[in-house]
Amino acid sequence: MPVNKNALIRYKTIDKCLQNRYRKWTLEDLVDKVSEAIYEYEGKENPVGRRTVQADIQAMRSDKLGYNAPIIVKDRKYYTYEDADYSITNIPLTENDLGQMTAAVELLQQFKGFSHFDRLNEVVKKLEDHIYSASTSASPVIDFEKNELLKGIGYLDTIHQAIVHRKTLRIRYQSFTARRPGEFTVHAWWLKEFKNRWFAVGVKEDQAGIVTLALDRMLDISIDNQTPYRENDTGLTPETYYKDVIGVTVSRSLRPTKVVIYITQQHAPYVLTKPLHQSQKLIEGHTHGVTIEIIVQHNLELEREILSYGDGMIVLQPNRLRNIIMNRINKMKEMYGLTPDFGEHQIIEK
Repeated sequence: MPVNKNALIRYKTIDKCLQNRYRKWTLEDLVDKVSEAIYEYEGKENPVGRRTVQADIQAMRSDKLGYNAPIIVKDRKYYTYEDADYSITNIPLTENDLGQMTAAVELLQQFKGFSHFDRLNEVVKKLEDHIYSASTSASPVIDFEKNELLKGIGYLDTIHQAIVHRKTLRIRYQSFTARRPGEFTVHAWWLKEFKNRWFAVGVKEDQAGIVTLALDRMLDISIDNQTPYRENDTGLTPETYYKDVIGVTVSRSLRPTKVVIYITQQHAPYVLTKPLHQSQKLIEGHTHGVTIEIIVQHNLELEREILSYGDGMIVLQPNRLRNIIMNRINKMKEMYGLTPDFGEHQIIEK
């Protein structure tokens, strides 16, 4: 059956809502979210009625669209998926879908040799592998890094669409150190991924400083149609903003410093083939290891990156960073010297 654009928007919105298991969804809640989504895409008021959403739910439950969505009603009031892992985006590809995807991949492959399209290579490989596994019913032959259990990943598309369509967001958020969640208006400018975690970067309403919000700390998110979107007039781009850091923590007042690190022979190949930072330079190489230099801000991600190499990496400069790493190592040594009660897994000295 033919499906128009508005219907697809409604199905996709209902699907995202029902994937969010941290909230109970009444029919009225779904109607509100669908209406917001239609407004977001069309830029004009186009209220959606209860009957329309009820019909959408029935269509998603049926096999007419190929969804067969396991939508149930709890306590005669709240809609949810019976299968917590279900999503309409996970349905098998049809032969027509495979044909179109194959044609798209063949077209993209033609651009692999051009430097402007270097970033397409991974996308093409993911599509090729998905088509291969779907068409042959075989397991994928490429296992890309992913974290499907990451909290808040369902908000990724909403934030992306808000950035693309210049929409303001209302976010309910609780950091790891906060006792209670807070709610605020955010103008997101870009999304950032680091070590398979996602962050929304922008500014809060009535504040000038750039904020970085982890998606896994978001409790709820919605489009704020009442507050005009604040454009990025700083001239900053992700490339310039993260130029002097490892990770996502950027200080607007802290200057980058020269960090000199000795790396043992065993670990040197890993760092030389995958540099810690774009500023990395080889200072000296000998039979026992190598010495490199990077120009970065001192942040927590830098410390964690160094510590992740254990005894394979030694900070030579600056002294402040060297002392911090030494203190952390000493604390680790102290922790391993303790024998707390771990119950069945208590450490047993032989």
